[in-house]
Amino acid sequence: MYTPPKMILKRYADVMIKFALNSGKGIKKNEVVYIVAQTPGLPLAKEVYKTVFEMGGYPMINIIDDEFKTLQVNNASKRQLEFFPEKIYRGLADTIDHWVRIIADEDPMYLQNADPAKVLLSNQAARRFREWLDEKEDKGKFTWTLCLYGTEKMAEEAGLTLEAYWKQIRKACYLDDADPVGKWKLVFGEMQHIIDKLNKLPINKLHVEAPETDLWITLGEKRKWLGGSGRNIPSFEIFTSPDWRGTKGTISFDLPLYRYGNVIKDIKLEFKAGRIVKYSASRNEKLLAELIGQKNANKIGEFSLTDNRFSNISKFMADSLYDENFGGRHGNTHLAVGKSYHDTYDGDASKVTETEFTKLGFNHSMEHTDIIATTDRTVTALLHDGSEKVIYRKGRFVI
Repeated sequence: MYTPPKMILKRYADVMIKFALNSGKGIKKNEVVYIVAQTPGLPLAKEVYKTVFEMGGYPMINIIDDEFKTLQVNNASKRQLEFFPEKIYRGLADTIDHWVRIIADEDPMYLQNADPAKVLLSNQAARRFREWLDEKEDKGKFTWTLCLYGTEKMAEEAGLTLEAYWKQIRKACYLDDADPVGKWKLVFGEMQHIIDKLNKLPINKLHVEAPETDLWITLGEKRKWLGGSGRNIPSFEIFTSPDWRGTKGTISFDLPLYRYGNVIKDIKLEFKAGRIVKYSASRNEKLLAELIGQKNANKIGEFSLTDNRFSNISKFMADSLYDENFGGRHGNTHLAVGKSYHDTYDGDASKVTETEFTKLGFNHSMEHTDIIATTDRTVTALLHDGSEKVIYRKGRFVI
């Protein structure tokens, strides 16, 4: 079985701790870093743990075995699934400055036989913890990042050998480069040029046209485009959180969605007046229904485009972190149902109340699920003066 070399894992840890956290600046001395990893990801977790010490920080570690999640979902009552140890999580939220999540599914399909409603309920229990962290992030006092540790089963789901799967990880994260941190800074700088141009455009609406897709999105007031923040590694997406109320039309997604220990295939959505009014999937439509049925998960929370000039990801990876950054021939579009990102507010988000965010069309939900399309598409911006400008074509921004 393929094992990534220790040097690769050390470089990976350097990217996460010395770069990704603190929005591309790396951690500061005496900051607390909460490291969460599934058991197969222990080799990377150990390198991340050591790198936090190297940088003068304080690591906290939480190792998750997916079998316990299976036991919980299959054996717990509704009341037990909703149990939330508030004092423990309140203390944790107050203590940590950063969160590193290492995704390492021993089996991406480990919950395929579980009740979808119970799976979603189990994930909602810690909603207050996530809300506390969101509030802290809005104040500029918390950052997070995600990364992937490839496993045999993940590679199998993607139709790759484990070595080929890790080759994609190494390419995507520049881990074969002697200075991957420097490379990331360069790429993020190049992405920022596009983001700056987008933010100067007086965009009213976006029109997305592709096979089985004809979707209109209203950008909304006080919005800005973001990207290259270090929140995900890799991250090549340029995104915003639109005004959910102005979404209408249809969109089709060709990549399978791996979510909640399961997979949903061939998702199609139809929006009217901002809400999903029709949906379909060729596999696991019941899980899709449960997902959309959560509070405000029938509304858009994010719209994103990836330019294939930046992304080296050329293979389906059976994981949203990589698939939402797919480069390939046509780049990708992904749309998230559920929660909006407050940092896409063009101003000081810490001074905006939840009521004010709601009035601006930011969506509040405990769900945030990215669904990805990689077919060729054209995105046209309708500007406030009524003129039109194509901003994305053939997998690239054209502004």
